[in-house]
Formats: sequence, C-alpha cells, structure tokens
Amino acid sequence: MSETTPSQSLAQSHDGRDDAILPFAVEPLDVRGRVVRLGPSVDTILRRHGYPDTVARLLGEAAALTVLLGSSLKFEGRFQLQTKSDGPVEMVVVDFEAPDRVRATARFDAGRVAAAGPRAGTAQLLGHGHLAMTIDQGSAQSRYQGVVALEGQGFEEAAHQYFRQSEQIPTRVRLAVAEQVEGGGEGPGNSWRSGGLLVQFLPHSPDRARLADLPPGDLPEGHALLDDSRPQEDDAWVEAKSLIATIEDHELVDPTVSSERLLYRLFHERGVRVFEAQGVHEACRCSRERVMGMVRNFSPEERREIVGEDGRIGITCEFCSRHYDLDPAEVEAEIARDEGHGPQG
Repeated sequence: MSETTPSQSLAQSHDGRDDAILPFAVEPLDVRGRVVRLGPSVDTILRRHGYPDTVARLLGEAAALTVLLGSSLKFEGRFQLQTKSDGPVEMVVVDFEAPDRVRATARFDAGRVAAAGPRAGTAQLLGHGHLAMTIDQGSAQSRYQGVVALEGQGFEEAAHQYFRQSEQIPTRVRLAVAEQVEGGGEGPGNSWRSGGLLVQFLPHSPDRARLADLPPGDLPEGHALLDDSRPQEDDAWVEAKSLIATIEDHELVDPTVSSERLLYRLFHERGVRVFEAQGVHEACRCSRERVMGMVRNFSPEERREIVGEDGRIGITCEFCSRHYDLDPAEVEAEIARDEGHGPQG
C-alpha cells in the first residue's frame, strides 16, 4: 500500500476526488480512519428513483456510512446496512460489495414523508425499529450480523452505539449530504453528494482503549461518582474527538475541499499519513440468473400468482429499476430441466 507522509503535501493538494475512500492514520494520537466522498455514484442512486429531498438525504447518509464501514473488509465479500422501522421511511437497504461496488434503495410512505415537512431529519424519518449491519463472505457459516435498536436517533449515533456494544472500539462518525446547485436553481444540472468520516482509537495497549462505564441510571441528580477506579478516556482520544467535533457538514461534501485538505486542516499539528485511495462506483448485482433463482424458490402456486394480466412475469429490481420480463412457460421449463424432470436441451 503506497503512503504519503509529509503534511505539507496535504496542504498543497487541490485535487478533490469523488467516489473514493481515503484511509489515513494519525500516529501520535493512535487513531486511524477513512474519509469517503460520493459524487456521481450517489447521485445516480438518488436520481434514478426521484426520491423526495428528505428521503434522498437520508439514503445518501446511509450510503456514506455503509461505504465507510464496508471498506474495512479485507476480503471479497458484502457488507449490508438495513433498517426496518415504523417511521415514514419504512426500510433502507445499502449493499457494499468489496472493494468498490455500492447500491442502495429505500421504501417510504409518500404521504407521511410529505407530512413530516421539508426539514425532517434522519431520526424523525426513521422513527423506531432496528438497524442491522451484516458481513457476508458468501456462506451461512461466514455471516456476521450486528443489530442496533433505532429509538429516535440518526445514523451517526446508531453507528456509535454499534461500536460501543459490538466492537467496543472508541469510534466517531460524521456524515453529511447536500445537493450541489448549478446555475442558481433547481434543474437537471443539480447533483447530490454525500460524505463521511470515520475515526477509531486503536492504541497498542488494549487498556488504553477501554471505554469508561456509563454512570448508573439511579444516581441522584447533583451527586458525583465516588468510584475513581472506572477507566477514564485517554487524553489522545479526547483530543481526537475534540478535533472531529469542529468539522462542518459542508466540508464533507464541498467539491473544492478534498479529503486530503480536510485531514490536513484537522490533524496538521499532529501529522497525518494518508494511504492509497480506493475508488467506488454504483453497480447493481441483479441479473436474469439471480431473478430466476428467486422465482425458483417460489412454489408453483406462488409462481402462477405473479403472472400478470399480459400473461408474463414482470419483476423490477428495487435497486436499479431494471425490468425483467419472463415467459412463464420458459420459466417452468427451465425449472423442470434444472430439477432433472424435463428434456435436456
């Protein structure tokens, strides 16, 4: 993996790069992380379905978070983020297929989204339910899933909760989404952008990474804890968190502020090392073979029920909107042949 170390080179970098993941390390603070900038990839996803602006922002956040987390995979596999909740946005699914493919979709109640208003945030749109993060290496034995309860928080806090309870790694995540306006108004020239930053405290000594226990819920108001034995946050992590807290949303999505320049602004006093960037692009996994695999799992009665009035089986991919038009007779013949009940052509 190639590296560039001098912070001066970061200060002089003006080449912003969209659809890329930039890993970095701040060794004096024992932190490592990634910056992600999504441009054409997330714009393609959001424009394809014509989502309302609030839903587009929510899905853009989910896409940035999924790429941040999924890009940590050291093998060819899939990382999926999925929500199911009682809010106006009933479900969000984002797939990241390592090392560089992302797709995303959302289901929502248009009436409830409109009623929530144009300023509705992620937490309000998600409501209550759960967020699942799944790592899939291709077999049932290699699947891992972490689940976080959605209780009125957004994706940033849900991610923090996930790392507290599942990974127990001190972590901070920042997410932002914006529509870049061209020509001063609405129109086809506008484009969606999303960005994110993930920073983790990974000291060589495990004791330094221990998280302080949460105070007991029955502690009387105004009383201080007397137990000084509880682990306190490491000074290096406190400093890193304070620097991350200074990030403005626009810095994560501004095309004139590259990931390198953002990292330089945050950590130049300590020195930051960046590694080789990884590109990302929007790509769907659907195919006729995958659609046939899904239809094959239906019972004969269920297959008859999905035949339309035109006598065809029509299936549209929720991710990329590609439509598959199947002949029921060909479907049954193919299933019979695969099961060894029909002629081998």
